[in-house]
Amino acid sequence: MQQPTSPVPVGILGATGTVGQRFITLLSTHPWFTIHALGASPRSVGKAYKDAVKWKQTTPIPHIVEGIVVKTCEAKEFQDCKIVFSGLDSDVAGEIEEEFRAANLAVFSNSKNYRKDPNVPLIVPLVNPSHFSMIPQQQALFSPPLTSGFIVTNANCSTTGYVIPLHALEKAFGPLEAALVTTMQAISGAGYPGVASLDIMDNVVPYISGEEEKIEWETLKILGGVAESDSTEAHAIGGVLKSFDMHSQHPLRVSASCNRVPVIDGHTECVSVRFHRRPPPSPQQVREALAAFTPTAQTSGAPSCPRHAIVVHEEPDRPQPRLDRYFQDGAGVSVGRIRQCQVLDIKFVVLANNVSIGAATSSIINAELAVLKGVVRV
Repeated sequence: MQQPTSPVPVGILGATGTVGQRFITLLSTHPWFTIHALGASPRSVGKAYKDAVKWKQTTPIPHIVEGIVVKTCEAKEFQDCKIVFSGLDSDVAGEIEEEFRAANLAVFSNSKNYRKDPNVPLIVPLVNPSHFSMIPQQQALFSPPLTSGFIVTNANCSTTGYVIPLHALEKAFGPLEAALVTTMQAISGAGYPGVASLDIMDNVVPYISGEEEKIEWETLKILGGVAESDSTEAHAIGGVLKSFDMHSQHPLRVSASCNRVPVIDGHTECVSVRFHRRPPPSPQQVREALAAFTPTAQTSGAPSCPRHAIVVHEEPDRPQPRLDRYFQDGAGVSVGRIRQCQVLDIKFVVLANNVSIGAATSSIINAELAVLKGVVRV
């Protein structure tokens, strides 16, 4: 793995939105990437970024982007970029990201549109960077084959938070058979302007459209393997078509219940798991395994990776969003209340910063890994 020797120009789509603003905050001081182009909706095009955005971050707009003129979200406007980060709303992301891929641009998307595509990797960087191996297959399906264009997606923010400790447990103790997860999700996950104040203040909303289904199937694709199978499209890469088989490659059954709560940032999730191996590990063994978990991304040299993928809390009332969401700039997850479950085997609480590791930070680490692996040539 080799780090870039000169700045890598990147673009951001949906730059005025909540996730786009987080991309800008993180990338403005990035040691490898330099912000070269910003794209947004037609009402922002032609304006200096500082005049186009309703800035909602807790830090000021980075000086380096204030005067950048916002462009249309068209590939021709981003041809000088090596990498494009997409924070677009799913209503428009599909066609735009497809156009950028077809123009041989590397797209790292936070949108849901291509997550189910069997030829598009769904990568949580602290879990399954091996799924970058799917990219040559994705490129080969085009005629002529793409040389540098592809789409990689990161997972839904609520999936990301709890799948990291699930992966750590599987690495230590073998496959999981079942997982129950109940989320308490921050309002920033709904974007801006998000949930109406009269709906969320002094309230818990026990429904987030599509969220439970996302957690249940995304987990299987992330934890699953890469399958080889016969296909009518197999001639594209010499007779073998590789694809993700999220249903048959992992035996885990997942049941999710999702709630919106009056917290600004930070998704809290209560998780119970059952292990295939009997007898299951003790709570103390689980604590030790989670604390010791070191994903391959963490040792790769990717600058945005956290020092600790999982921080284990011993206090009986942690983790908490207000206290723990910005530790390591939100790039890792916090786990606490690890104890025996009387229905399954082990239960615990996870906290993840939904706009950092749950969104922009995951995409950025994915891009860093792609550079280190030579998937993006710089």
